[in-house]
Amino acid sequence: MPTIRSGTPRLRMLFPGVGFRRDGLRKRLRRMVDEELAHGHGFLFVPVLVGLGAAVWFVLPRDPPAAAIAIPLLLFTVATMLHRYRSERTHLALFAITLVFAGCLLAQLETWRNSTVILDSPVTTTITGEIHRREPAGQGRWRYFVELSATEQPVIRRPPRQVVLLARSRHTPFEAGETVSGRARLSPPSGPALPGLNDFAFRAYHDGIGAMGFFYGAPARVAGQQPSEERALNLERRIFELRGTIADRIRKTVPGDAGAFAAAIVTDERRAISEETTEALRVSGLAHIVAISGLNMALAAGIFFVGLRCCLGLFTGFAQAWPVKKIAAFGALLMATAYYLISGFAVSAERAYLMMAVMLIAVFFDRAAISLRNVALSALIIIAVSPSQIMGPSFQMSFAATAALVAGYAIWSSYAAQREHEPFPFTSGRLAPLVTGWHFMAGIFVTSLIGGLSTAIYSMEHFHRLSGYGLAANIAVMPLISFVVMPAGLVGMLLMPFGLDAPFLKLMGLGLEAVIAVAKHVAGWGGDVGAGRQHPWFLGVASAGFVLLALLRTRLRLVGVPLMGLAFLLSWQAQRVPLPDLLVSEDGALVALLGAPVSTNRTRPPDFIFDQWQRALLLDEPIKPTTSPHGEILAASLPDVRSGVSLDPQVLAAVRKDMAQAALAAADAIGKFHCRPKAWCLVVTEEGVTVAVVEDGRIAGIGCEVALIVIAPRAGFDECRSGALLVNGRTLKRTGSLEVHLNGTDDVRQWRVAAAMADEDRPWTKHRFYDWRKDRFDHSIPGPVARLINDSGE
Repeated sequence: MPTIRSGTPRLRMLFPGVGFRRDGLRKRLRRMVDEELAHGHGFLFVPVLVGLGAAVWFVLPRDPPAAAIAIPLLLFTVATMLHRYRSERTHLALFAITLVFAGCLLAQLETWRNSTVILDSPVTTTITGEIHRREPAGQGRWRYFVELSATEQPVIRRPPRQVVLLARSRHTPFEAGETVSGRARLSPPSGPALPGLNDFAFRAYHDGIGAMGFFYGAPARVAGQQPSEERALNLERRIFELRGTIADRIRKTVPGDAGAFAAAIVTDERRAISEETTEALRVSGLAHIVAISGLNMALAAGIFFVGLRCCLGLFTGFAQAWPVKKIAAFGALLMATAYYLISGFAVSAERAYLMMAVMLIAVFFDRAAISLRNVALSALIIIAVSPSQIMGPSFQMSFAATAALVAGYAIWSSYAAQREHEPFPFTSGRLAPLVTGWHFMAGIFVTSLIGGLSTAIYSMEHFHRLSGYGLAANIAVMPLISFVVMPAGLVGMLLMPFGLDAPFLKLMGLGLEAVIAVAKHVAGWGGDVGAGRQHPWFLGVASAGFVLLALLRTRLRLVGVPLMGLAFLLSWQAQRVPLPDLLVSEDGALVALLGAPVSTNRTRPPDFIFDQWQRALLLDEPIKPTTSPHGEILAASLPDVRSGVSLDPQVLAAVRKDMAQAALAAADAIGKFHCRPKAWCLVVTEEGVTVAVVEDGRIAGIGCEVALIVIAPRAGFDECRSGALLVNGRTLKRTGSLEVHLNGTDDVRQWRVAAAMADEDRPWTKHRFYDWRKDRFDHSIPGPVARLINDSGE
């Protein structure tokens, strides 16, 4: 047995002849760390650490005091400077901590800078405002981004500055800068559909969107109103007008989904694509083509760069006298800038543009365009300007794929440079085109494989699913995108000012029709693999492992392998956590009982909410409730839910009798909802717990008499005198969606409730605590639900 030296006598006694070479291991680790630093890989972790600080700040349940960030940042900055020439390792450790605090400060500054006012509760009002920009929503509908100037009937006390409204009635589209008025239904952005899922209010807050909704009918133009004269707004308005004109021209030239697809690739207006095609692209793993991302920007800039360089190379004298490569890079940079401007400043386009700009500018200084340093620099710029982007799947998936591809390219280049070149017998002659084609297809295969694997962990975390046949779909369509769609689209855009774009746009449309056909064919295979809601630590551990594997070059990167293994072990463990017994949406309109089978109180559950529930908890399709019409007395009284008129004793007696009979019927069919339209639904669980979902707040008290759990969004009281657990609208507004665990008993004290938002008080959740009736913020949660959320049960 080989001897490993150790300075521990006890270990020597236990293992005679065996020691532990700690000193040798430490030396190897130091040597590898020094090698990483010597190759400049330390810089690659600067955006990682800054982004980590920003992410930590965003996930905190409450805003930390500014001094708690600024003071440590100052102290660690000074300590880093003092240790610069003393101990290199101490200096690096202090510098790393400084970067983390810098990320926290950037996140706080961005949040202060935005200060978006989010609407506190749904309201129907008459709005007046200036259209900031518009987007087609398909079927003659338009979505307007409106800067509010006034509200009336009622006047909103905390009005948002910008709202997004859908105009469903057919009308002549309004132009940016016009002032419109109309009756509209406004709602705050949705919170998480379940605890741990995406909070849409977070993204809306940082995008400046305070409410979403729709117009009742078509809005009317307000005469005599002049658009804002601010130069920045005027310039932005003109850019959006140009964007809309380009998108309209493309859709008129290329009809159908192919035209909408082409307009999305050029201008990022995606809402005109039909739901069928959008779903096919998503299931087949081709949805990334629709967004203006790194792929589109790289293809457009790359095609322009190569084309311009080849054209300039035809003039021998000019090519010898001038730096053709740098001129082509400058032209490609201008083209990429124009592409970004007409994309509507989409987040994915901004990120792709910055990455491409850094790579093209590197050409000016004779530096390698494709390198991890350029990727890191691009990420650092984006995090510095908008650190909230790091929390979204778009940022994470984009940089994960880019870093993995560049790292893979570096490994392949190093391998190719080290091996001895031996001429292959078929690289010349008649078989040369076949070999070239094989290399091209192999490159697409490897690129798609690396891109798919690198983004898998983020797809699992954010979308709870994986595309089983995404690799096959990407291999099939990438030649079309690379050689037909993007070149034709680029030439068409260059010729559009001269009116010569139609043939090239139609060729682009033919290519996209083929892409759509492939997407629908692959989607027909199925392959949409559900991953379910992940463990809270899954994303952090998996990202740490991925970063080490992608950014390091020595064997230190192998540390990422056990981290990735641990992440997938956490994922496996998360799928074995018992499901909750009851799900309640944040508005109380949708309730699901997770038995066998799943049952809901809606004949057609809202797709937006229930689709998230299905993907997160891997649920089957629900069974429909049993609905029964009202009796004669109830039919005349109950449908007017919003009237606020009290019910007379005769109606209340009829309600009590009817609800009691419905409870008996529900007890005979355990696990299935029994509903009276616009009044209530009842279901009995396997534990014998009766659950009542009461739409009419006037009969919530009767629900307390019949059931042990009462979900009544319009109830005017917070607790049931019967001791039943009441969840009303005030509670749901503060807690968000709920998961109720009955724990196999009908004893309320042993139940547990998980809330999506109960412990959070951040600027993007502040609107949940505003009481417009009292014009103040109230953070209290009614006692019974609060006790179950805190696991006290008492």
